[in-house]
Amino acid sequence: MAKGNGKRYEESFKIETVKYISENHKSVAQVAREVGVNENTLHGWMKKYGQQPEIKAVQSFSSEGAALKALQKEMRDLKEENEILKKAMHYFAKSPR
Repeated sequence: MAKGNGKRYEESFKIETVKYISENHKSVAQVAREVGVNENTLHGWMKKYGQQPEIKAVQSFSSEGAALKALQKEMRDLKEENEILKKAMHYFAKSPR
């Protein structure tokens, strides 16, 4: 038995569809109906293209609380890195050449 109907889609269409799902927080099933693509095919595209940097960049946080938490973590990390750099600067400034 042959698999599928052999319909081929452009890679750019696949990527744009995955971006659309990520940006609009719509279900795969809903978008599959909207664009006329089999739901399982769309799940495959999500798996294949969902981790690409341009896709991950458009994925937004599910809530303001999650966004705030992520920003606070980033701020803590940056402060820690800044302290390490200050200590290194003092260490190298004291050491004779």
